[in-house]
Order: sequence, then C-alpha cells, then structure tokens
Amino acid sequence: QVQLVESGGGLVQAGGSLRLSCTASGRTFSNYAMGWFRQAPGKEREFVAGISSSGYSTLYADSVKGRFTISRDNAKNTMYLQMNSLKPEDTAVYYCGAVRNFGVVATLLRYDNWGQGTQVTVSS
Repeated sequence: QVQLVESGGGLVQAGGSLRLSCTASGRTFSNYAMGWFRQAPGKEREFVAGISSSGYSTLYADSVKGRFTISRDNAKNTMYLQMNSLKPEDTAVYYCGAVRNFGVVATLLRYDNWGQGTQVTVSS
C-alpha cells in the first residue's frame, strides 16, 4: 500500500488559480501511475487528470483540458495539479489516487490507493 496525503485546496474566486499537492509514502513512488479525481455533492467521483509513473505521459478530462496541468516529482514523492482559470463547476473534493502501473490510468476502479481528499471551492 502507498499512503497519500493531499493539500492545497481552498476557496478561490472564479478565474483564480490553485495548486494541489499529493505526497506519497510507503512504497516506491516511481512505480505508480497517479491520478486526480474529484467528487461534487450528489455526483459520482470523476477523473480529472492522470500521469504515468515516469511523468512523461499525461491525460486530461475534456472539462479541464487547457486549464489544469498535472505533474510529478519522483525525487520528492509528490504529484501536483496546477489549476488555472477556475470555474464554479470545478467546486468539489479533489482526491489523488495511485495504482501500480507504468502508463496513465483513467479508470477509477483500477486505483487501489486513495488520499483523504481536499476541498476546492470556486465562488462566482
């Protein structure tokens, strides 16, 4: 198992920016593909962005493409999500997930390690 801790959430006005971090411990971070998911009240958890174990490949949901950037620093066991041009519909609890895999994984059910989540609220 790998333990994950998210940070960086908060309240921001529409058009603003936030950077989320996800720090991992317990296993070799560079063996895991990572992803960001989010869950709004009354909705299912959805894929936001994913990154391969090396960091060379990324994938984004259409709703965030061009506004969000996922990255990772394997030397620091940390993954990031830079969120720009935030919209009220981005409001959700954001979770980071990890799965032992080389390539990007976008399927929620394949992830078997999760953080506790961090709240992002975008006001209009």
